Amino acid sequence: MSITFVIPVYNERDTLEPLVQGITEHVGSREHTILFVDDGSTDGSSELLDDLKQRLDTVEVIRLRGNFGKSAALAAGFAHAEGDLVFTMDSDLQDEPKEIPRFIEKLDEGFDLVCGWKAVRHDPWHKTVPSRIYNGFVSWLFAVPLHDVNCGFKLFRRAVVKQIELYGEMHRLIPVMAHNLNYRVAEIAVEHHPRRYGQSKYGIERLSRGALDVLTMWFLTRYRHQPGHFFGKYGVLQGALGVLSVAVGVVLGLAGQSGAVSAALWAVGLVFCATGGLTICLGLMAELALRHFVHIDPAVYIEEQDR
Repeated sequence: MSITFVIPVYNERDTLEPLVQGITEHVGSREHTILFVDDGSTDGSSELLDDLKQRLDTVEVIRLRGNFGKSAALAAGFAHAEGDLVFTMDSDLQDEPKEIPRFIEKLDEGFDLVCGWKAVRHDPWHKTVPSRIYNGFVSWLFAVPLHDVNCGFKLFRRAVVKQIELYGEMHRLIPVMAHNLNYRVAEIAVEHHPRRYGQSKYGIERLSRGALDVLTMWFLTRYRHQPGHFFGKYGVLQGALGVLSVAVGVVLGLAGQSGAVSAALWAVGLVFCATGGLTICLGLMAELALRHFVHIDPAVYIEEQDR
């Protein structure tokens, strides 16, 4: 089966030629294409990629108009990938190309997606500790049995990448998306190298964006096709609290208790009733938008060989 390597690149000039050499050495005789996605590099990576493309028939290059981020780069690469299998790797040489045959062996056991797991990670503590917390929480929240959902070293069957919608920073949650579509997901421990060239793109702002992406994915996983259930549930809860608060205020008023307390309970209750009604209406509007604007393709749920 043919393989397309999809490799996002942003200012990694010194690693590109050794990476191509490593992939070529370890992919063996398999038909393959190394598809680099230049995400607005400014350090000479673009020129080197053009040179590699001219010298090597296996190298192809997609150039984005600016720095749009890893999710956009992967989405562009997935859209152009033509191999039966799709390999993703980071371009910083921290992933070891010699692991390629092990990924293929694991996929051949009947899996649709194989993720790398950096069991021994050579990164600074301020990068590894938040990553472990994040990965542990995501694994628990979505019941995905992986140690490292965010590792960029992955092997897919082509059908998987064609079903995944990437935007924002959602590349971190690709295994969750595949798992939610009932694709068979596995992982293998891989060797990880310290960064030898360039600078890490990691920053504290990425941690906050990652947390928001988890919240978004949690909502989409459970309520993507029934948003009215989410908003309706909390709207009814708010309305019930509002009715209860008004009822307690009425009882206290009839019992001759403090008028101020009774009035406050009335006010709080009315606010809860109003916000509950608005929340339910928001859910109904979301359902209307879903039915009117979103087309759900039933083929996404069907096994590829049965289509």
